[in-house]
Amino acid sequence: MSENNEIKNVRALFISDVHLGMKVTQLHRLLDFLQKHDAETIYLVGDIVDGWRLQKKWRWLDEYNSLVQILLEKAAAGTKIIYLPGNHDEFLRDYLGTYFGEIEFIDRTIHTSAKGETFLVIHGDQFDVVVRHAKWLAHVGDWAYNFALRANVIINWGRRRMGLPYWSLSAWAKHKVKNAVSIIGRFEEALVFEAKQSGVDGVICGHIHMADMHERLGIKYINTGDWVESCTSIVENFDGEFELIKWTNAPPKPQKKKRRFLRKRRKPE
Repeated sequence: MSENNEIKNVRALFISDVHLGMKVTQLHRLLDFLQKHDAETIYLVGDIVDGWRLQKKWRWLDEYNSLVQILLEKAAAGTKIIYLPGNHDEFLRDYLGTYFGEIEFIDRTIHTSAKGETFLVIHGDQFDVVVRHAKWLAHVGDWAYNFALRANVIINWGRRRMGLPYWSLSAWAKHKVKNAVSIIGRFEEALVFEAKQSGVDGVICGHIHMADMHERLGIKYINTGDWVESCTSIVENFDGEFELIKWTNAPPKPQKKKRRFLRKRRKPE
């Protein structure tokens, strides 16, 4: 998608895994994306807020309020917004069935496309065996993921100096480590099985930070990806076709200027 100031109208927009509270996010790109996209329905597919991180250290930035403001303005203008909490914002599951400023909180829902196809929309952590049966291990994995993100900053600083493109340590590990690939495969199988049991044509989820669209398991599997690294979302256009968008058009996040402290020069005696 070319960078311009035109607003693209879509039928539905699916966003997940923003992780407000983490030090490394691409929120400035998400804000730009939302300013250039309007939808009849927006699904916030979990882990928009990172309660795990905020519980350890409260860190709420002004740009987080900017995201809340954009969403509330869209809701006030007539956009239907549905929030499906994930494991990192599971505290919001205490409010399922309620509304906040026209934003509805539910655990799962069925989306019907313009073609009449039905999709189970759910964050997906409910079918992650690690999250369900070994939460301590999930927290270890979360720590490892954050460590990889911080390592990425150093690695890619060096790559930029050598004129090389961005490279993701965490994405590389997910693709190369056999256990990770196996866990992702089982996650997809569990979500597809649940969708088949629900009698729908597909499933739209988040959770694993791996944007994808395929029908390898018999029905449509769609994962929204994340806004920590990949900057991906799913849109449904008015013809009922789904599109995976990687939003890299926004300018890099401006660096904070460091204050320079100058020593006073002594006056000559």
